[in-house]
This record gives sequence, C-alpha cells and structure tokens, in this order.
Amino acid sequence: MAVSIADIQKLRKMTGAGLSDCKKALNDAEGDFDKAVEKIREKGQAIAAKRSDRETSNGCVLVKSENGFSAIVALKCETDFVANGADYIKLTQDILDAAVAAKAKNIEEVLELTLADGTKVQEAVIARSGITGEKMELDGYNFIEGDNVSVYDHMNKHLLCTMVQTNKPAEEQAHA
Repeated sequence: MAVSIADIQKLRKMTGAGLSDCKKALNDAEGDFDKAVEKIREKGQAIAAKRSDRETSNGCVLVKSENGFSAIVALKCETDFVANGADYIKLTQDILDAAVAAKAKNIEEVLELTLADGTKVQEAVIARSGITGEKMELDGYNFIEGDNVSVYDHMNKHLLCTMVQTNKPAEEQAHA
C-alpha cells in the first residue's frame, strides 16, 4: 500500500518522529494510524533501551509555585542541542505542570502521572528519547508545601532554578 505525503506529514505532526520513520511505520501498518503510532512508540522504547548506558550531562530544569505547592523538576539528556529545543522544554514544562497539579511527593509519583495529552510521563520521556535519538531521564524532583515560597529560573535559561521558603511573605522579606 502506498502512503501519501499528507499521511506521512500527519503522522509526523502527531508523533514528532522523522519523515522516514513515519513513512516506514505507515507502510508496516498498512496505513493504519493507530498501528503506526504504536510502531513508532516501540521503536522509541528500543532506542531508549540501547542508550541506557550513556551519560546525560545536559538538560532542562524548571520551577513553579502555585496554590501553596512549589516544585522543581530536572529532565536530563545528552546534548545541549536537544536540551535547548522547544519540544524538550515543553515536555519538561508539561511534566512540571502535572507534578504541581497532582502535588506529587516524589519522582516515582511524577513518572506515573498522566500528562494533558493522555500519556504517562515515563512514556512521554521514552517517546521523546526515540525521536531525538538521545538518552533522557527524569533526574531530579523536589517540592515544598506551604506559603512564602519564592521561585527563580536564572536568566530564564532553564539551567539553574531555585525555590526558597521563608517565614515571611515575599513582599516583606524583600524589604527586610
């Protein structure tokens, strides 16, 4: 069965996978989009497994405070090229948003959370790893419950973030 360019582009938009991977998946799935998505996901898992021994020395760190719950999350990868990509930063933000919304207490809970698009965090990280061809791992997570928490993303570069809780509201603390 021949697949159309429009179908390949549609699958690429859905998965973020490369054009040749999308074409192969659609051909193997005989044009069935659900099967093609599953084939791409399986390929991503296989790639992630092969890269498990690689070092992840780059990544994205984000911090957020909302309704008395603050969290910081670090998603690591192999290169700064991937770490600075908009899709990678968005994935990290989506993970952080889910963690804050669920008030997750540890990294294991975060990995089991469901993102807004319906995928689990662990599956989303594996899928992104398959797309980029790099090892990725959720490397750090911490939280603070309570008020008077200030968060900071240094120069908005997603490399260094902090969260600090004080015994005074931030407005008072700034003038002390």
